[in-house]
Amino acid sequence: MADEESVKQNTDEIIEGSSSGDDNSHVNGAENDETAKTFKDLGVTEVLCEACDQLGWKSPTKIQVEAIPVALQGKDVIGLAETGSGKTGAFALPILQSLLASPQRLHTLVLTPTRELAFQISEQFEALGSSIGVKCAVVVGGIDMMSQSLVLAKKPHVVIATPGRLIDHLENTKGFSLRALKFLVMDEADRILNMDFETEVDKILKVIPRDRRTFLFSATMTKKVQKLQRAALKDPVKCAVSTKYSTVDKLQQYYVFIPSKYKDCYLVSILNELAGNSFIIFCSTCNNAQRVALLLRNLGITAIPLHGQMSQNKRLGALNKFKSKSRSVLLATDVASRGLDIPHVDCVINYDIPTHSKDYIHRVGRTARAGRSGKSITFVTQYDVELFQRIETLIGKKLPAFPTQEEEVMMLVERVSEAQRFARLEMKEQGEKRKRPKGGDGDDDDTEQASGVRKKVKGGPGGGRGGGGGKKRGGAAWRGGR
Repeated sequence: MADEESVKQNTDEIIEGSSSGDDNSHVNGAENDETAKTFKDLGVTEVLCEACDQLGWKSPTKIQVEAIPVALQGKDVIGLAETGSGKTGAFALPILQSLLASPQRLHTLVLTPTRELAFQISEQFEALGSSIGVKCAVVVGGIDMMSQSLVLAKKPHVVIATPGRLIDHLENTKGFSLRALKFLVMDEADRILNMDFETEVDKILKVIPRDRRTFLFSATMTKKVQKLQRAALKDPVKCAVSTKYSTVDKLQQYYVFIPSKYKDCYLVSILNELAGNSFIIFCSTCNNAQRVALLLRNLGITAIPLHGQMSQNKRLGALNKFKSKSRSVLLATDVASRGLDIPHVDCVINYDIPTHSKDYIHRVGRTARAGRSGKSITFVTQYDVELFQRIETLIGKKLPAFPTQEEEVMMLVERVSEAQRFARLEMKEQGEKRKRPKGGDGDDDDTEQASGVRKKVKGGPGGGRGGGGGKKRGGAAWRGGR
């Protein structure tokens, strides 16, 4: 692993160990130390310690123990820790403490790669800073620029943004500038740079003061992050809690080797077998996520998609429905693989194997968070063998096969292929709706309203057969779920 070696060479101070845990929980590791540290021991002020208590953060996680004291001393920090280890708390607490010491508007900028992560970080800042009246603004794409400009005009303390939309505001919103900025945080820095935000990040670095504090947080260190580190940080301290790419111990990981044409059947079979659990199913494309969501709904399974082609309101709506447990299956692209903290995910299914092995670690990190246990199942078809071997090499484990009964799966073929046909029809209908001029509501991303096909199908063949009857039942469930 070239990346891994370069991390080791470039380390100023590596504090080894490995952590598993989460923003809002105590981590067992912290208690096993001879002296269980508290936030107060780290130098966090009384008000913020109380806020941590109210959130149920009993004791700091490893990355917090390493990063907070260094940040409070006024140094730049590079934090490397795996997903779910409390990184947000590690940068939010020192920033809030600095705000307390010298209150000022437009004090901090947090850059994140995805919109959902931006909202989540904002929630954490507001929860921690509720007693001291911290105001946050989330500036992301997919939401009306005017309303964002109004929020920015009120000069919030903390701006949490995705790079593209922030540049839009810096260039077009009168009176908005970051010239007085004190802190810059890049969360999931490797992903910000991987998504080719490099030019945007360069532009942002040019318009903010050189005399500022910078925190770089990332689960994995890449060459691009090192390049950025040299450009943006002054003699930083590196707090590395995980030097090798690892997954949490309490995560049971499996694979299923299947012919690619029966992927859908195996998926339905596993969902039936583990019914009662909540699932995140990762697909590689928006189209596939949408198609599988429709397919599962046609079989009466309450599934909801989350991908980049949905409007921002629909994306947040989907996430909230899943978080509130009114939907048990979330079909997502890698939009949801980073940083999202949904406490009750029991199982992650990699429907499409990730092409970058590191993405595997982020995807399966959505379950088994905060010391809980969880399962992950990766579908490996005849075309994915090499990618799968790379993942096994990266995590240094041979994964066991998930037990499946082939005969039982094959019994589903007829029902599933019927549902596939309906899903294809519905996808086609949605595609046509998007192309039409905006007469009606062209924004039908959420599959709960795709009932047009049903009208066509009722009179058609299959209306009286068992398959068609199941279809109607599924349909009722859809409309009822609204």
